[in-house]
Amino acid sequence: MRIGVDLGGTKIEVAALGHCGQELARHRIPTPHSSYEDVVRAIAALVRDLESKLDRQGTVGLAIPGIVSPVSGLVKNANSTQLLGHPLDRDVQEAIGRRVRVANDANCFAISEANDGAAAGYEVVFGIIVGTGVGGGIAIAGRPLVGAHSIAGEWGHNSLPWPTAEEIVTAPPCYCGKRGCIESWVSGPALSSQFARATGRTMNAPEIAAAAGDGDGAAMRVFQEFYDRFARSIASIVNVLDPDAIVIGGGLSNIDSLYRELAPRVQALAFSPEGPTRILKNKHGDSSGVRGAAWLWREGDRAGLPP
Repeated sequence: MRIGVDLGGTKIEVAALGHCGQELARHRIPTPHSSYEDVVRAIAALVRDLESKLDRQGTVGLAIPGIVSPVSGLVKNANSTQLLGHPLDRDVQEAIGRRVRVANDANCFAISEANDGAAAGYEVVFGIIVGTGVGGGIAIAGRPLVGAHSIAGEWGHNSLPWPTAEEIVTAPPCYCGKRGCIESWVSGPALSSQFARATGRTMNAPEIAAAAGDGDGAAMRVFQEFYDRFARSIASIVNVLDPDAIVIGGGLSNIDSLYRELAPRVQALAFSPEGPTRILKNKHGDSSGVRGAAWLWREGDRAGLPP
């Protein structure tokens, strides 16, 4: 049995997967904000309760909204600030009495979709999470590609590729301290800001997409620019990684027009591709984080079980 834990800013979810990925049990609770120690205790309690319910022990993988530094062993780049500067993997290991594997939530998304999701059977998979931010993860043969600095796949903080003269001048600031990052152009909040500047109207990204589908001229123009920028960004990934499949998750993944519009644009922009890149909607949705965390351990891998 493999147990996955998805630690988010608002909830902690735990799930147990059996043979071939079938779900055995699942539970979620609100994320404690009282202290870091309470977060660790909550994770340990969820694991113990799940194992007690199933009368079995399993390996434990943990998805987090950040990374554990390979240099310091401490959490960094996490938007859940109470995790920053703590050895989360070591503390959870001590609390539950066995080894724990920890990965960024975008990597877990890619792993989940590569193992038994929309990209099952493909060797090289790039997972995109686009919603309030823009994140990415890479799975090779169903395993995460982490990188020397644990930032492989973090394409959201590359500059927007092939910017126009106007985009260079108007490049929006990003929270990372730079300007013109992909995240500052193609995230949900970025799309809403672009629409508000063009029209004076306030809508979220799905509402703008619906308005464009209904023939709203301003929404259609804003969305055409969005498709173009998103496609440019993806084409830069195709040129570097040339994945067998790209899977989109996050809040904007439910915009169906993405799967019609992006592939031909990417094909036209990328360096001499022989056919369009597969751009797929996720299969597991919000469950990909917890399922990917469980997939951090392989079937029959007993190294993560209690001694």
